[in-house]
Amino acid sequence: MRRPLLALVAAAAVLTAVPALAQEVNIYNSRHYSSDRQLWDLFTRQTGIKVNVIDGEFDALVTRLKSEGARSPADVMIAVDAGRLAAAAGDGIFQPMQVPEVTATIPAHLRDPNDLWFGFSVRARVFIVPKTLAAADTPTSYESLADPRFRGQVLMRSGTNIYSLGLTSSVIAARGETAAETWARGVVANFARPPRGGDTDQIRAVAAGEGKIAVSNTYYFGHLGRSSRPEDKALVDSLRVVFPNQDDRGTHVNVSGVGITRTAPNLANARKLVAFFASPEAQRYLADVNMEYPANPNVAAHPFLRELGGFKADQLNAAAFASTNATARRVNERAGWN
Repeated sequence: MRRPLLALVAAAAVLTAVPALAQEVNIYNSRHYSSDRQLWDLFTRQTGIKVNVIDGEFDALVTRLKSEGARSPADVMIAVDAGRLAAAAGDGIFQPMQVPEVTATIPAHLRDPNDLWFGFSVRARVFIVPKTLAAADTPTSYESLADPRFRGQVLMRSGTNIYSLGLTSSVIAARGETAAETWARGVVANFARPPRGGDTDQIRAVAAGEGKIAVSNTYYFGHLGRSSRPEDKALVDSLRVVFPNQDDRGTHVNVSGVGITRTAPNLANARKLVAFFASPEAQRYLADVNMEYPANPNVAAHPFLRELGGFKADQLNAAAFASTNATARRVNERAGWN
């Protein structure tokens, strides 16, 4: 849910006015899941450390942090998408975490090479297709989305959406910018309709017959699968998931993640919070409540996601594909992916 910038500034001003306490930690959070309140409560019960949260849009939070400078009350920043985390790191917002629990449990491709942030939950970018679609008529790679035989079948978000930019960035990393632009032009030519809405809208459009191939993050399909509404269950029962690129680099994955701010006033508590995100308890919560894949490979995914089958994930470091987000935006714009 979006919050007006004025409300964000006012809320942050309250935090600024409160002196740093020994048993608190302050989060600037652009991950907008109200259920995460349960996660903060779990951390407090385990540690006795109070969690103060300022929710806001990523760009507004970054602007606030820059304006606050050394006076900022923020200890950690949470963001959805590696591109945003990398952008914050590039702006000098984060410091090295120095949390052994993270390096011991989280795979290297989900961590910043300079220890500035890590992904604590994972979502795979997959194809959702009708169960009735024959295997011969089903794309098996991101590259095949540009194949003319899928003309009028592809449903995707806007090319400026952060998930679309992440996918294009991964294609740039695999194929180069020129090939990625050719690919993007082919994808645009295959759209069933102009991009609109979020991933759930693409899934519903496939179920309604507007196209045959929806590109979506897995947790959106998971939320529909766990819904108590009969119509959602019927929708999920009519569809199946395809994990792309299983014969080469693997399926593109992205993250929600966290970094410790450069001027964290409660640094020790911030490190405890970051370590908590990698713990089995927090990873179990993220898997069960928001239907994301745990970043800790020792924690199993939710049963619904396990039923989708195992898959080979692209091992490209999240920071590497995030570094080409600006290029991806230009590629999508030139391709007419609006």
